[in-house]
Amino acid sequence: MASSFVKILMAPVWLVQLATGAKSFLDNPLIGSHTLNRRGLHVARVRLANAMCLWRRRRLAKAVRADWREAFDRDGFVAIPNIIPDEEFAALRDAILGYVGDAREMQQGDAITRRMAIDPTMLQAIPALRQLLDRPDIKALQHYAASYRTTPLHYIQTIVSKIGDGGADPQETMHADSFHASLKSWLFLNPVTLEDGPFAYVRGSHRFTPERLTWEYNRSLADPHAIDRLSARGSPRITAHELEVMHLPPLEKMAVAANTLVVADTVGFHARAPSLVGGERVEIWSYARRNPFLPWLGGDLLSVPGLAERRIGWVWALRDRFESLMGQPWKPVGRRRPADFD
Repeated sequence: MASSFVKILMAPVWLVQLATGAKSFLDNPLIGSHTLNRRGLHVARVRLANAMCLWRRRRLAKAVRADWREAFDRDGFVAIPNIIPDEEFAALRDAILGYVGDAREMQQGDAITRRMAIDPTMLQAIPALRQLLDRPDIKALQHYAASYRTTPLHYIQTIVSKIGDGGADPQETMHADSFHASLKSWLFLNPVTLEDGPFAYVRGSHRFTPERLTWEYNRSLADPHAIDRLSARGSPRITAHELEVMHLPPLEKMAVAANTLVVADTVGFHARAPSLVGGERVEIWSYARRNPFLPWLGGDLLSVPGLAERRIGWVWALRDRFESLMGQPWKPVGRRRPADFD
């Protein structure tokens, strides 16, 4: 009786979520419905989200450097070496690595990820960081990848690999982040070799070809209780054989020099390649994902200067307050430098 009452109360919420970026086949019985997906619900959402994304990108394209845009459209990512003049990069890198601020960490498998919010305090302490994040060419590229004029969430992120015997890192399994476009970017402060566990991407996998749509349809029919939890929550894992069926190339590891910016659409298949050696890397990490069905380019009130740089702190505080309801995987570890580990 109680379960039926909850379903009645939640039904309008589940219905509204179909018009948002909600993606969990476990948490929304409409999104996870075998009957509805057999009739094409999931694929219809994928098709509409992709059509809206391409429409918005056409309107954003003229602001993006042509060579960057062409690489992104072809591959689903663009890697830009020497994004900052050498002398400016060295000073910025030193300022970031020497900065002491509030840090949070999460361990997945044998990797620890530390994040420090790029907030008003950090931006005041490191003016060159604000100048970098305000660069029109970089902002235009990030907007294009996100398909919106939205300010990403910016962090200083440190990844430490080979920590004890923590088991498998789920980020090392090839996957897509969602069923629609989203932005992630990395500006690497130190070089990342093939042995360090670099970012890896399947070139061209951001495009919704007939083969990709067939794959989306088939996976939407899987019982969400019978597959891995991350796939069931809408971040689908994929095998090398499935790539072959879709006529896609293998996952490609990207060794990069320091001062390289990588901007990617993480609807494409990607992973953090397995690290063969212990070590750490520090990067400026940015992320943006909005409702994929909106017809406008802007309208994000939380992108307003003065609010945008405070969002991360608000989200962390909210999840701390309601951890029992929302979960909070990011645990505070006090004031640290990005690369200071006990």
